[in-house]
Amino acid sequence: MSNLSGFVKRIRDIMRNDAGINGDAQRIEQIAWMLFLKVYDSKEDDWEFDEEGYQSIIPENCRWRNWAVDDRSGNAMTGDTLLNFVNNILFPTLKNLEVTQATPIKKAIVKTTFEDANNYMKDGVLLRQIVNVIDELDLGDYEESHAFGEIYESILRELQSAGSSGEFYTPRAVTDFMAKMINPEIGEKVADFACGTGGFLTSWLKVLSTKVKTTEDQAAYDSSIYGIEKKQFPYMLCVTNMLLHGIDIPQIYHDNSLLRDVLDYTEDDQFDVILMNPPYGGSEKTEVKNHFPADLASSETADLFMSVIMYRLKENGRAAVILPDGFLFGTDNAKMAIKKKLLSEFNLHTVIRMPHSVFAPYTSITTNILFFDRTGPTEGTWFYRLDMPEGYKNFSKTKPMELKHFEPVVAWWNDRQPICIDEFDKAKCYTAEEIAARNYNIDLCGYPHEEEEILPPDELIRQYQTKRASLNADIDRILEQITAILGIDLTGGNDE
Repeated sequence: MSNLSGFVKRIRDIMRNDAGINGDAQRIEQIAWMLFLKVYDSKEDDWEFDEEGYQSIIPENCRWRNWAVDDRSGNAMTGDTLLNFVNNILFPTLKNLEVTQATPIKKAIVKTTFEDANNYMKDGVLLRQIVNVIDELDLGDYEESHAFGEIYESILRELQSAGSSGEFYTPRAVTDFMAKMINPEIGEKVADFACGTGGFLTSWLKVLSTKVKTTEDQAAYDSSIYGIEKKQFPYMLCVTNMLLHGIDIPQIYHDNSLLRDVLDYTEDDQFDVILMNPPYGGSEKTEVKNHFPADLASSETADLFMSVIMYRLKENGRAAVILPDGFLFGTDNAKMAIKKKLLSEFNLHTVIRMPHSVFAPYTSITTNILFFDRTGPTEGTWFYRLDMPEGYKNFSKTKPMELKHFEPVVAWWNDRQPICIDEFDKAKCYTAEEIAARNYNIDLCGYPHEEEEILPPDELIRQYQTKRASLNADIDRILEQITAILGIDLTGGNDE
């Protein structure tokens, strides 16, 4: 492709003319399933070369090479013919592929990728134009394939402003920083139990790739990632992302990490490293909470993921997890129990307080990075406040957070010293005893002089909705406790 930089714009311009595409979220989903098939077809070229007798799980008429490629002979499907093929043959076939326990992962992902995928386009001529643009990609060319990996990242970034899809994207500067500080080693395996589009996994691979020296190292690299994603769309994006990054057997599973009893996990279910930005603000139902010990059974989604992380981290393993401020200062019973378990069974050695608007424009919720390992109980926890870079009032879509903005943390990391500015602590170590005496409120080294930010109405509404969800979860939990103590059953009330 001569103009990779114009790839997204070309597709956007074509799709604007299709009555079936309603907004950016649908546009990106439309691109996603076609990109997956294009990338998968390119991978199958390699597998056919390397594996004698390789058989595709996709029937011949549904393989990209046999319906999408336009050889300029005038025989390529277009218009209603193409639309009928995609809607009535391609999608039903891929959604209903026969997959068993014995089916290799690299084949099974085709069915799981298409389980809930949709074709939104209604104009078969425009669909042909989109297919042709995508087919121009030469993924067999190393330089072009690598360049397209960067383009794919730009597509994922657009998810930030595509409505609810923004929850799937963590700024790459953040994932790169966390992977850098975790310092992956050959032979280790990383997990993300709510992996979204695979940002943490790609950052892990980026750092680990610099340490690959032998064919044995390469084999370890290829099998070093594990992800679970609940929602279909980001799952599709993640699988494609892994294929683009050279992972032929992406161990990415379309599942819900919260629907398994945490007490059932064994050493075989544990990982050397966990990197995550768990969903937060959600309120989980009783049937989800039943998978957790009573004292850890929070209604808050992020709290439950913290418990999953603790049960699935190997002895001597390391973790870096993004959590909102509410986890730090929360003192309800479940949060207290989770933080007590964290400090008594794990070494919470560092908490990085991140500035506001890191996740702009999707949300302005203030977040933190918790670094801990399973090497013994916490003796002391360092807190470091990362201030907004000079010249920035807010991060935004046009001025996002960059990796260089973490340089003050990196410089401080290996030579930790307390820092106090204007009588406010910027960096300080607190003992486990001091934290326990604070009822495990770890809201320390925060931002003392933040000016009140005037938010746009849609952002303000989202912020209030998140706060309401968190409050509702707390109210539900307290009501459950009260009704249980009093023996009151509120489920049998009057139906109106």
